[in-house]
Amino acid sequence: MAEAAAVVAESLAGYRARAARAVLEQVVLPGEELLLPGQEDGEGPGSAGERSLRLNAGARSRGRVVCGPGLRRCGDRLLVTKCGRLRHKEPGSGNGGGVYWVDSQQKRYVPVKGDHVIGIVTAKSGDIFKVDVGGSEPASLSYLSFEGATKRNRPNVQVGDLIYGQFVVANKDMEPEMVCIDSCGRANGMGVIGQDGLLFKVTLGLIRRLLAPDCEILQEVGKLYPLEIVFGMNGRIWVKAKTIQQTLILANVLEACEHMTADQRKQIFSRLAES
Repeated sequence: MAEAAAVVAESLAGYRARAARAVLEQVVLPGEELLLPGQEDGEGPGSAGERSLRLNAGARSRGRVVCGPGLRRCGDRLLVTKCGRLRHKEPGSGNGGGVYWVDSQQKRYVPVKGDHVIGIVTAKSGDIFKVDVGGSEPASLSYLSFEGATKRNRPNVQVGDLIYGQFVVANKDMEPEMVCIDSCGRANGMGVIGQDGLLFKVTLGLIRRLLAPDCEILQEVGKLYPLEIVFGMNGRIWVKAKTIQQTLILANVLEACEHMTADQRKQIFSRLAES
């Protein structure tokens, strides 16, 4: 038992000593501590020139570091909480820091403030709608959270309708709260989604890929058929084409893209374009 504990302790120590730059685009495991070169002075388990990633470095820090999904702040350290690939996005200023997150194949959604999601109205309780967003509990949506809604002019929302909105409250100790307006009181594309179309669910990793600015999948899909499409950060996609057949083809293609290579995807799109 003592030898096994020593091996585990040695393994964990090795995980903590891994530099973030060295494991970008590689698989990281829960419990690992991220190390970055050139951060705040102090003792760290890394090699020379590498110190623990400090999140409260203040003026001495060369850039702001933002924790994304799969990472958690623990004091002045950054720990991995999910198994997946470590990703990094450089800041626009180029002064170091940036956004770090773990890209994992996760299907269960945890509400995050500011996320745009697709929900299903499941119940109406007084002036509040209960919306299923795929989390551990439903979100609340006030009838006043729609553009132009007043006490006399209530929105036409029925149980079973699809809602596209964003979270304004997302806390582990509070019920999630959604709105269908932006900070200026405009709908800006949010609200009740049309009755037609198809709603299906994919992994959260695929949603992030599809929402990337340089996503080739969406560019190729847009060349097949005219379509309307809505993405929710909770892993839900709503798509509508001219015919039911085209809608089903688009849904099947988007679901399969997660497990296809670029060459396989091009072959599929070329065959669909010829048919």
